[in-house]
Amino acid sequence: MEDEMQARIRASFERQGLMRHLGARIVHIAPGCVRIVLPSRAEVTQQHGYVHAGATSAIADSAGGYAAYTLFPQDTSVLTVEYKINLLAPAVGDHLEAVGTVLKAGRTLTVCRLEVFGVQDGHRTLVAAGQQTLICVAERPEQPRERR
Repeated sequence: MEDEMQARIRASFERQGLMRHLGARIVHIAPGCVRIVLPSRAEVTQQHGYVHAGATSAIADSAGGYAAYTLFPQDTSVLTVEYKINLLAPAVGDHLEAVGTVLKAGRTLTVCRLEVFGVQDGHRTLVAAGQQTLICVAERPEQPRERR
């Protein structure tokens, strides 16, 4: 059952054009928890050289969304209803790691904690934290991945 859930999460993640464009990848999937890594590179920075808040927020949103999705029934999909994120420190490091953790799972709405860490030489610094609400959507198929 957990193998099926992981395969469903990975297949959905691969259909996300933004995550592919940013170079993000899922590194951990467990019931109620997903971790996404974003390598630091010039294309995702802002004018000071920090990873852009948009990229930081995007990986946090996806980590929380997929954390919730791990607990959803097989024939459903996930959409973000809202999220709030606080940027606590400049997003610097070899890579960023976003962690989405389910705080409260419900039949319709699920609430997740979002954390993003800057990782440099194995040392993790919390750079962003937030909370997110997601909705479990029945019978809304995801779009097939486009071929290029």
